[in-house]
Amino acid sequence: MGLNIAQKILQEHLVEGRMTLGEEIAIRIDQTLTQDATGTMAYLQFEAMGLDRAKNELAVSYVDHNTVQVGFENADDHRYLKSVASKYGIIYSRPGNGICHQLHLERFGIPGKTLLGSDSHTPTGGGIGMFAMGAGGIDVAVAMGGGPFYLTCPRVIKIHLEGELQPWVSAKDVILKVLDIFSTKGNVGCVFEYGGPGVDTLEVPDRATITNMGAECGVTTSLFPSDEKTKRFMEAQQRGGDWRELKADDDAEYERVVTINLSELEPLAAAPHSPGNIEKIADLAGKKVDQVLIGSCTNSSYRDLRTVAEILDGKTVHPNVSLGIAPGSREVFMMITKEGYATKLLAAGARFLESACGFCIGNHMSPGTDAVSLRTSNRNFEGRSGTKSAQVYLVSPEVAAVAALTGTIVDPRTARDLVCPRVGMPEVFDVDDSMFIPPSDTPDAVEVFRGPNIGDPPRNEPLPADLEGEAAIKVGDKITTDHIMPAGARLKYRSNVPAYAQFVFENTDPAFPARAAANRDRGLHNVIVAGASYGQGSSREHAALCPMYLGVKAVVAQSIERIHMANLINFGIVPLMFENEEDYARIEQGDKLSIHGIRDAIEKGEPVVLRNETQACDIPLQSDFSERQRALLLAGGLLNYTKNLSE
Repeated sequence: MGLNIAQKILQEHLVEGRMTLGEEIAIRIDQTLTQDATGTMAYLQFEAMGLDRAKNELAVSYVDHNTVQVGFENADDHRYLKSVASKYGIIYSRPGNGICHQLHLERFGIPGKTLLGSDSHTPTGGGIGMFAMGAGGIDVAVAMGGGPFYLTCPRVIKIHLEGELQPWVSAKDVILKVLDIFSTKGNVGCVFEYGGPGVDTLEVPDRATITNMGAECGVTTSLFPSDEKTKRFMEAQQRGGDWRELKADDDAEYERVVTINLSELEPLAAAPHSPGNIEKIADLAGKKVDQVLIGSCTNSSYRDLRTVAEILDGKTVHPNVSLGIAPGSREVFMMITKEGYATKLLAAGARFLESACGFCIGNHMSPGTDAVSLRTSNRNFEGRSGTKSAQVYLVSPEVAAVAALTGTIVDPRTARDLVCPRVGMPEVFDVDDSMFIPPSDTPDAVEVFRGPNIGDPPRNEPLPADLEGEAAIKVGDKITTDHIMPAGARLKYRSNVPAYAQFVFENTDPAFPARAAANRDRGLHNVIVAGASYGQGSSREHAALCPMYLGVKAVVAQSIERIHMANLINFGIVPLMFENEEDYARIEQGDKLSIHGIRDAIEKGEPVVLRNETQACDIPLQSDFSERQRALLLAGGLLNYTKNLSE
C-alpha cells in the first residue's frame, strides 16, 4: 500500500509511537515560529524550563500582531523578544517586516519539513508541502529546545480538485466551499490533503490561502503537493535549492475522498459570525457596505494586491466606504510600490495599513456601530473586529475590491463595466532580508530585557485528590478562544497573566474573573461547562493559562478542539467530555460539582463520574488520555512535569 503526503512526512519525522490511526505519536520538529502575541509567553516558558539554546533547525520570532504601541507594554515586549532571540539562537523579524505566515512561506518554508508555530494559521506552510501546525507557546518552546511534538496520528482526507477557476472566482472561494462541506467542527484529528488535476491550476499563494483557512475547519493541518509550481515559486524567491518534489503514491489510501470541481465554483462569502456560515455572493447582492479591508495572512500576497490594484485602477472608492490595504510582507509592499500598483491603490482612495495582523485581531480599524465590513481575513467571530455589533463578511480580494467601488456587495460576474484581471506570478521577487536579525555570536554577553509588565509564567498545583467546587460559568457551542481571552486592546497584557486574567470571558460574562477568583481564594475549584467545539479559533494558550490562574481545574464540554485541548492539558486543567451529550442540560451555572477520586481515576485511566450536588445526579464523563497526558495532568501541567524530570 502506498503512502499519502502526510504519512510520508510523519514517517520521516516519527520518534515515538506507531503510525496507527488515533494513537498518540511524537514527531521531530524542524522549524518553529512564534509571533509577539504568543511568543512572549513561549520564550518566558523556554527560560523557565532552563533551556539554554534553540536546538531545532530553524527558529524565527516574528513581531506582527501587537505593533500598535499605545503605552509602554508592547514596545517593552518587542525589546524582550529581540534580546531573547539574540541570546538563544533565534532569528528575529522586526516590526514592519510583515506577517509571520506570509514571511515564512516566502523566506524559510521547505517542502517535506515540519513546522510548529504558536499561531493557529501556521498550516499556511502546507501550501508548499510542509507539515505545518499551530500549537500553544509552551509546545513550541519544547520543540525549540529539541523536544518532540505529540499529536494524534491523523486521519487523512483527500480533497480532489478538478477543472479550473473561472473569472472572478479565486482560491478564497475554494476554501469557503471546503468550509461549506466540512463546517467548523467535527474535524479534529484530520488532515486535508489536496490532489487531482485542478492542483496544477493553482499557484503557491492560492494554495497558501486554502491551507491557511483549513484551520477554521479544526483540522490538524492541510497539505498540497510540492510540484513544478512550488519549484518556480521557490526559485522566484531565490531559494530553488530548498525545493524537493513531494507527492502521494499512486496507490495511496485516504479515509475519504471529496471532489470539488473548480469550474463550477462561484463567488462565496462567510457571513456573520462564523467562517463556516457560507452564502453565495449572488444571494447577498445589494447589501450596503461600510468598510472593506484587504490583507491579513490569508490574502495579502503580491498577486492578491496587484489584482485589487488593477480592479481599482483609474476609479475611486465609493464615498461611503473606508478601504484599508495591509500588504502581507515588506517584500510585497516594496514590489507593488516599485511597479506602481501602490500608487494606483492610493489614487483610488485606499488607506495603507502596516504589514501586520492589526485589523484581523481587532487591534485597529474597528468598524462603526452596526457597520457591514467585508474582509479578506480568515475569522469573523462576533466582536473579534473590536465592534460587537458589526457584521463582518469574509470574501475574496476580487469581491472586496468591487464592493469598495460600488458601496454594496456585488456579484462581480454581473459587473459588465469591469474586467477580471489575470495576474501571473513574478519571475523573481525583490528579496530583501535586512529586517531579519540573526542571533548573537556571543550569547553570553547578551542581557535579556524585562519591562515592568513582563512577569514569570505562573505554575499550577498538582492535580488534587478530589475536585470540589462549582460550575463557574456555562457557555454554549462554538466558544472560541476570542470569547475566552479577548485580543485587541487587551492583548498588551499577554506578558502579565494576573492583569490579563481580569478579562477572561469579558464579552461573554464580565463578572466571571471576580467570581472565579473568589472561589479560588476560598479553596473551591472552578469548572467551565461548555457545548460543542469549545476552544475554536486562535492557538492562544492564554485561553487556558489565564483560567488556570483563576483556579479553573476542569472543563466539561460536549467536544473540545485540538489545540485548546492540548493547551488545557499543558496547564493542568482536566478536559473532560460528556459521555452523553444531553447531560449538558443537567448542569447550570452555580451548581455545586464534585469528582471524588479524580486524581486516582486520571492516574489509572479509569472512568470519571461528576456528581452534581445541586441537581443530585451523577454524570459520566470521557477521560481518554495517553500515558503522557495523564502524567502532565497529575503534575499540574508541563512546566511542573519538566521540573520534576530535571530533579
